[in-house]
Amino acid sequence: MVAVGNLGSNSRADATPRREGISSSGPVGRRVLEGSLRVIAEETPQVRPMIGPPDIEPTVSIVIPAKNEARNLPHVFAKLPENCEVILVNGNSTDDTVSVARRLRPDLIVIGQTREGKGNALACGFAAATGDFVVMMDADGSNDPAEIPRFVTALKEGADFAKGSRFVAGGGSQDISLVRRFGNFWLNRIVNLLYGTRYTDLCYGYNAFRRECLDAMMLDATEIEGSERRTMLWGDGFEVETLMNVRIAKAGLRVTEVPSFETARHFGASNLNAFSDGLRVLRTIRAERKGSARRTVVDSAWAEQETGASWGLLSTEGEEAG
Repeated sequence: MVAVGNLGSNSRADATPRREGISSSGPVGRRVLEGSLRVIAEETPQVRPMIGPPDIEPTVSIVIPAKNEARNLPHVFAKLPENCEVILVNGNSTDDTVSVARRLRPDLIVIGQTREGKGNALACGFAAATGDFVVMMDADGSNDPAEIPRFVTALKEGADFAKGSRFVAGGGSQDISLVRRFGNFWLNRIVNLLYGTRYTDLCYGYNAFRRECLDAMMLDATEIEGSERRTMLWGDGFEVETLMNVRIAKAGLRVTEVPSFETARHFGASNLNAFSDGLRVLRTIRAERKGSARRTVVDSAWAEQETGASWGLLSTEGEEAG
């Protein structure tokens, strides 16, 4: 696993002013020393310790958006962990997706969408999730549930967001086309350049995060009064992964990339369109760049709870943009 977004590990050496020849005795020396200490305090990134009590395991919710995936679900559900909350978000399926899922997992939670699109499905699933950690994965069998412990371990070791990647050591793909690989590469480059990140797989949908990250993602699952069910808002489509990644970066949260191997879907065809969805991703990057500055989302949660009392605390305090 590779840490790509730890914004709080810089050395203090560069932030320490030079004070040769200045004595701390006398009023002038004391003022200079006090000013120097304030500079150190202000310029040194604030790193929080690893969060979570050692004797309590975090609860995990798995969110799976699905639309007409009845034939693929047996391949997914057979490997899901037993001690997890599993939420299936049904995207108005016309096949037996829901009945097959309930037969495979009797304790399954099934919910619907408020609008159209994968992004809205994930937002609805996240809103329903109750776990300390939330895992998001596809229903087509391309994501291996056996990799879930990797993501959970990354979060337990201090990451706020565990980002699946097909392009780090140990990862790979049998499914990505040359066109999609090319587009993903350049979209990665753009985001890394604009936001100072080191993502290697921007558009991959197999990720996990501490539930408090939802405050940074700001995904809207609410039903819009007066709108038709087929309405899609910004972030409701396949651009959702990019939107999440960019907002996590803007919030200054700690990201760890986790190697993941993507297999080809077993049955059916993907709803993703490389050209139109690629344009939505590009517009998302541009819109988020023009939007709000980096924001800190962890202060209130940190103030309300003590370190080590819960798995639901973010591990790194982001820097606010000036």
